[in-house]
Amino acid sequence: MTLGRVHNDIAPESPEAKLVIIADSISAARPGARRESLDNYMKRLTSLESIANGFAGVERSYVVQAGREIRVFVKPLEVTDADANQLAGDVARKIEAEMEYPGQIKVTIIRESRFQEVAT
Repeated sequence: MTLGRVHNDIAPESPEAKLVIIADSISAARPGARRESLDNYMKRLTSLESIANGFAGVERSYVVQAGREIRVFVKPLEVTDADANQLAGDVARKIEAEMEYPGQIKVTIIRESRFQEVAT
């Protein structure tokens, strides 16, 4: 393949060529590879958190994995396990409806309870 040719215009003929195509795809999928500006990137992360934080029972949310995952912490006294399961789908659907993003975004709902006793 010569320089200046368009991607995928020649079928790979060796295992090494296939590996190069896979590596190029992985590299192109990483944040910033498509020259996304820092400002747009930060707006996207902020939008993700805003969407999640807008649901009832959400305590806080964090975007991780360069915007490929959002972890949503809920108030365990307000949100049941069944509600948390439903919330994951609701957040995912709202993200799909309101945002444009490359690839997929994983939505993880975290409902945590802690119990302590002191032995004297």
